[in-house]
Amino acid sequence: MANPRTKTSPPSSRPSGGHYRRTGWAFVVLALAVVIGLREWFGISGAAGGVLHHIAAGPLGVLGIAVPVLLAALGVAMLRARTFSGAPVRVGVGCLGVLTGVAGIIHVCSGNPSLDYGIAPLEEAGGLLGWVVGYPLATLFSAVGAVILFILLIAFSSLVISGRTVAEIRELMAERHGHGADATPANLATRTLGRVRRAVAGADHDDDAPTARLDAYDGDEPFRSALESDKRTRGSGRRKRTRDRAESVPSDAVTSVLPDPPVDVPLESDTQDTPARRPKSAKTSKTAKGGGKQGAAKTETAAPVTRSEPDAVTQETPAAPDEQDFADAIALGQMELPDGSTYRLPEDSLLEPGHGHATRTDANDAIVNRLQDVFTEFGVDATVTGYTRGPQVTRYEVHLGRGVNVSRVTGQAKNIAYAVGSDEIRLLTPIPGKSAIGVEIPNSDREMVKLGDVLRSQAAKKQAHPLVVGLGKDVEGDYVVTNLAKTPHLLVAGQTGSGKSSFVNSMITSIMMRATPEEVRMVLVDPKRVELTIYEGIPHLITPIITSPKKAAEALEWVVREMDARYDDLASFGFKHIDDFNKAVRAGEVQPLPGSQRVIAPYPYLLVVVDELADLMMTAPKDVEASIQRITQLARAAGIHLVLATQRPVAQVVTGLIKSNVPSRLAFATASQLDSRVILDQNGAETLTGQGDALYLGPGASTPVRVQGSWVTESEIRSVVDHVKSQLQPEYREDVIVPEVKKQIDEEIGDDMDLLLQAAELIITSQFGSTSMLQRKLRVGFAKAGRLMDLLETREVVGPSEGSKARDVLVQPEQLEETLAWIKGEGSAPGSEESDAEAPGDDADTVVADAVATTTPPTDRYADTPLDSAREDESESWDDLAAEEDSEDAWSLTGRGASW
Repeated sequence: MANPRTKTSPPSSRPSGGHYRRTGWAFVVLALAVVIGLREWFGISGAAGGVLHHIAAGPLGVLGIAVPVLLAALGVAMLRARTFSGAPVRVGVGCLGVLTGVAGIIHVCSGNPSLDYGIAPLEEAGGLLGWVVGYPLATLFSAVGAVILFILLIAFSSLVISGRTVAEIRELMAERHGHGADATPANLATRTLGRVRRAVAGADHDDDAPTARLDAYDGDEPFRSALESDKRTRGSGRRKRTRDRAESVPSDAVTSVLPDPPVDVPLESDTQDTPARRPKSAKTSKTAKGGGKQGAAKTETAAPVTRSEPDAVTQETPAAPDEQDFADAIALGQMELPDGSTYRLPEDSLLEPGHGHATRTDANDAIVNRLQDVFTEFGVDATVTGYTRGPQVTRYEVHLGRGVNVSRVTGQAKNIAYAVGSDEIRLLTPIPGKSAIGVEIPNSDREMVKLGDVLRSQAAKKQAHPLVVGLGKDVEGDYVVTNLAKTPHLLVAGQTGSGKSSFVNSMITSIMMRATPEEVRMVLVDPKRVELTIYEGIPHLITPIITSPKKAAEALEWVVREMDARYDDLASFGFKHIDDFNKAVRAGEVQPLPGSQRVIAPYPYLLVVVDELADLMMTAPKDVEASIQRITQLARAAGIHLVLATQRPVAQVVTGLIKSNVPSRLAFATASQLDSRVILDQNGAETLTGQGDALYLGPGASTPVRVQGSWVTESEIRSVVDHVKSQLQPEYREDVIVPEVKKQIDEEIGDDMDLLLQAAELIITSQFGSTSMLQRKLRVGFAKAGRLMDLLETREVVGPSEGSKARDVLVQPEQLEETLAWIKGEGSAPGSEESDAEAPGDDADTVVADAVATTTPPTDRYADTPLDSAREDESESWDDLAAEEDSEDAWSLTGRGASW
C-alpha cells in the first residue's frame, strides 16, 4: 500500500511531451492569427507587414482577410481536441472544400489570371489556391462550366460539414413545414390528446374495412421483443458533460428537432461540446421522498425547456398516416366526460426534463488506460477498442488477439476490479451481436434518467398502445420502453433501496400520461400502505387502493371472475382477442341477442399492480397463488395484465408456479446470487449498483438487458394526479371487495367446524348415520365421533340414537349445500319459511322469463352514469346484488345460468 506522503499521480494521467508540443504549436498558430489580423484588418504592422500580407493574400487572394479567423479556429481546436479524428476532420475537410470553391469562383470571375504575370495579380484574385483549381477548369470547360463545378463543390462540402445527407435534410424540412402548416388549434389539441397515435392495425390497414378482424395481436409478432429502444446511429464522443441551452418557446407551439444521435465512442474520438446548455434555476430541490428510492442525488429545478439533450424529441415527429388511420387514432385517444367536454391527457410539460447525456468523459478515458494496463501486465493479448457510456455504467469493448482464449480475460475479473477501484463490474462474454467481450463498470459521475425524457423520446412516440411505459435508458444511452400488453405479465424484484418503487411509480405515471380511464383501468394493491397512497382517487382506479392482504386476495379472485366474464363474451360473439372485440363494438357490429336489454360496451385494459407480493403470500398463500396462476395463464387475451413486485425474491414468495407463468422479469440489485437466480434464473442481479440499475429479461429472451430505471419526483406525480382528478371522479366497482359477513357459529362447535362439515357431508351423501363410520372415515376417536353425531342431532341432520342401530338421516342429498351453509351460520335451516321462499321453481324457463321481464335496464360495467336515461332515478349500478341477479351477460344468454 503506497505511503500517502509519497503518493504520485499515475503515469497514465501525466501529460506527455507530445501534449506540450501540440499546445505550443497551438499558441504559435494563435499568435500568427493575431499579427495577421492586425495587418489585414487594421493596417498595424512593422517591418514584417509585407511578409504577413503575402502569407494571408498569397494562398487565398482577396479571401486573405478571413485567414486570421481560420487560424484562430485552428488554434482553439488544437487546444481542445485530444486527437484530430472523427467530427473535426469532417468539418475541416468540408471547410477546405468550401474555401476552394469560393476561391476558384473569385479567380475565374476576376479574369482567370495566370502565374506568368506574377504573384500580385493572383493576390487580387483567388490566390494560389484559386489559380490551382480555377485556371485548368476554366481552360478545359470555359468560365461558366468552371463556376458551375465550383458551386457543386461548395454544396457537397456544406453537406460534409453538416454531417447529413440530402434525404435527411429534405425530411427535416418536410417535418418543419408540416409543423408550420398544421399548427392549428384543432391539430395541436389532437396531438396533445392522442399523441398522434397511429392506427393499431399498422400501415397496411384496410380503409374499406375499418372493422375487419385484427390479423395480429400484441405479443403475437414473431421475433419481436416487448422491449423497445430508441436505437440510433452513433457519432463522435464528447469529453465533457454537456447540457442543453434553454429554448424559450410558446407553450402552444409545436417544435421538432431531428435526432443527432451519439454512438459507440472510438478511442480516437475528439472533444465536441454540445452547442446548447440549459440555464440553471436559482432554486434547487432535493430528490423527493416519495415515489421510490432511486438515490439521494439532487435534482435541479430547470426552467421550462423543449428538449433535454441534443437527440431528444419534444413533440412527436409528424407522420403521414392515411385518413382512416388518423381517424382511428383520434377515436382511441378521446373520451367524453359527463359534462360534454373531452378528457385531456396530461401535458408533457408536467414532467421535467433531465440533464444532457455525456458520451465521453475524462474518467472513461482513464478507465480505458487502466484496463489496457491490466491486459499488458498479465500478458493477455487483448485490446480495449472503444466504449459506450450509459447513465449509470459504461460498457468497454474488448477484442481478443488471434488464438486467445476468452477465459484469459474472464479470469482477470478480480484484477480488473482492483485496477478500476470497483467491485461492481460485470463481464459479458460476448456482447450480444458482437464478437467482443464487454466489461461494464459503474460511472464515477452518474446521470439521472427522467421519465419525461423517456416519454418524449422516439421510442415512446412511435408506439400508440396505451400500456407502453417508460423504463429508462440502456447501457448505450438509448431510451427504452416496454409494452405491458406484450409482456404480458411482469415480475419486479429487488432488495430495499434498489429502485423497485421508482419503477412502479414510473409505470403508473406513464399510464396516466398516455391512457384515458376508458382505455386502462387499474387495481392497485399496496400492503405497505404508504407507497401508492398518492394515487388515491384517480379515475383510472376500479377500486380504492387495497392495503389489506385479505382484501387483496379477494380482489384477485374478482379479477379471475372478470376474466371469465370477458372470455364468455369473446366465446359467445366469436372473437379471439379483446382488441378484436372492442373494435367490433365501436363499429356497431356486436349487438345483444334479441329480447336482451344488455348494453354492450368496449372493455378497458385492466392492469393489476401488487406492490408487495410477500405480504400476500404470508397471509393467504394458497388463494393468492391460485388466483395469480389462473390470471397469468389465461388473462392475456382478455386484456388483463399483472405486475408483481416484491423485495423478498425467495422461493417461498416467488414460487415455481408463479415464475412459470410470468415470462417477463425486471431484477434490481439483490443481496445474493441465490436471489438473482430466483428472479432471472441466472446470476447477474447481485452485481448491480442499485439506485435504479436493473436487468430486464423479456419473454423468450435468454440474455437480460441492462437498463437504468427512469425517475419521477413526487411533485411531478402530484401534478399529473391533480390533472386527471380535476377532470373526472373515479367510479368504483363495489363487487371487487366482498363485505365481511359475521357468521353466527354456536360456541359449542368451537374448533370442530371443519370436522363437523365433513361429517355432515359424509352422512348426507351416504344417507347412513353411523358413529363408527365417522371414526373410520374421519380418523377420529370414539369420543370425537360421538360428539360430532350429537351436534348433528341438535341441528336435525340425524335422528336420535336407537341403541346400536344407525341413526336416521333427516336431510336429503339435494339439500346438502343449504345444510352446510346453515351449519356455518350463513343461511337458514333447510325446510324453513325463508328457505322455501328462496327455493327455485320447477320450471327453469319460467324463472328465466320472469327474470327478463322484471329486470331493470343494465348499465355499462365501467361507465360513470347509467346508460338508460329513462330510469335514472331508480337505476342502480350493475354490480348491485339485485342488478347482478337479473342482468344478462353472454354466458347467461346461452341458457347455462349466471356466469358468476
